[in-house]
Amino acid sequence: MAEFEVIEQFAGTPTVVLATLGPDGAPHLVPVVFAVHRGTDGVTIYTAVDAKRKSTQKLRRLANIEHDPRVSLLADHYDDDWSQLWWVRADGRATTHYSGDEMATGYALLRAKYRQYERIALDGPVVTIEVTRWSSWQA
Repeated sequence: MAEFEVIEQFAGTPTVVLATLGPDGAPHLVPVVFAVHRGTDGVTIYTAVDAKRKSTQKLRRLANIEHDPRVSLLADHYDDDWSQLWWVRADGRATTHYSGDEMATGYALLRAKYRQYERIALDGPVVTIEVTRWSSWQA
């Protein structure tokens, strides 16, 4: 697939799995909603902490990003017709934003993609991922 097609396929999925690294080097995976922004200097992926119920407000993904900003996000499609299978992975460097323009941009992009944010507050930090590498496969 061409890079444009890869990014379009990735951006069109409703959720991805975010992989971060813990201080001990162990991977930590969590599904997240996200939005993609194509800028003049590359692709930025936005995700945020929203008001959905969580077991804790001290999210491990945020602590892991503070410790090691290297992350991966995986979008995939399964179908019983295996000729329709595909996956796309974005590798990059994450930064957590607690205020400012990146937070406002992230909230706006997420609200535009997910109508659920009309009812659920976006009230936590925004994580940006500057994509450094795309990988993909399709049947």
